[in-house]
Amino acid sequence: MASGYRFSEYIPPQGNEANFESLLKIFLQLVTMTSGDAAEALSWMSSLDKQYNLTSDSYGMGDFIDDLRKKGYLQENPEDGSMQITAKSEQSIRKSALEEIFGKLKKGNEGNHATPHTGIGDEATTDRREYRFGDALEQISMTDSIRNAQVNHGLSDFMLTEDDLEVNESEHKTQTSTVLMIDISHSMILYGEDRITPAKKVAMALAELIKQKYPKDTLDILVFGNDAWQIEVKDLPYLEVGPYHTNTVAGLELAMDILRKRKTGNKQIFMITDGKPTCLKEGIHYYKNSFGLDRKVVNKTLNLAAQCRRIHVPITTFMIASDPYLQQFVEEFTRVNNGQAYYSSLKGLGHLVFRDYRRNRKKTF
Repeated sequence: MASGYRFSEYIPPQGNEANFESLLKIFLQLVTMTSGDAAEALSWMSSLDKQYNLTSDSYGMGDFIDDLRKKGYLQENPEDGSMQITAKSEQSIRKSALEEIFGKLKKGNEGNHATPHTGIGDEATTDRREYRFGDALEQISMTDSIRNAQVNHGLSDFMLTEDDLEVNESEHKTQTSTVLMIDISHSMILYGEDRITPAKKVAMALAELIKQKYPKDTLDILVFGNDAWQIEVKDLPYLEVGPYHTNTVAGLELAMDILRKRKTGNKQIFMITDGKPTCLKEGIHYYKNSFGLDRKVVNKTLNLAAQCRRIHVPITTFMIASDPYLQQFVEEFTRVNNGQAYYSSLKGLGHLVFRDYRRNRKKTF
């Protein structure tokens, strides 16, 4: 029986299902921008509908909201009856961010960071070699080893020695632990430019990418303003900018604490920010200076960059700004850490983060 592919004419979805899918894409974008506020996102959608006729007489905004409930994207808060997104919506937002930012990537098999080294690994190859002390029993190729024993000792007095053993070679696969630092200081929404939404999308896309393609890697996410604290991936859609200064020191200290607990060989920090460090915490008080690169704040930040270098943790800084005033600090910070820095527009941020993640995960720092 012949096998192959049968091609037929593509018929796009019709009716309500097509309308729902197109509206869902808009809703997921808006709910990200509203930090998970479903009611505000739907209000924006209603305004857009009036302006651009998103719905039709056969499928209105009320039908769409009903379908969001039925399909598990929306639920009522039992306490106050307000609408809120569900875990299904949160996952859809991450997948949508992944498609938007890394949509041109091809899917790959599960795995870790490939290296040129062979040994005790989890990726089998077609190569064979002699047995070495410490090789796992499951690596031994019994067929090849028995054949060697027959050739070396004959069939009449069969015996199997260590010299007869052959093992299936395997490749080392490295694992990488990444901490992603996101600046949530007030400047991330200053001057009418929304910088926090692209940062959230990049974090969600990176998390979904690691989950799908590199499941043995770890990604920890923290945010920093006056202080720094760790958040879960599921918290990202709800992330908001606060009336904060930029305490980069607190962020780096927390990132280093997280990475100390990780047992992987490769560790790295990605930092998405749009400004200079302007804050330190001294005891219960905050030392702040928003007007310039205060040497007291800068020196403490550079000291941490040097500490990261000594423990082989490179820092890649993604500066969402092109202010020449900041470049001197970023260049000094990068030189002290021996890391990398990029001055990125909001549009190109995701591609830069992915490119560096993929490149760094192939290194042994």
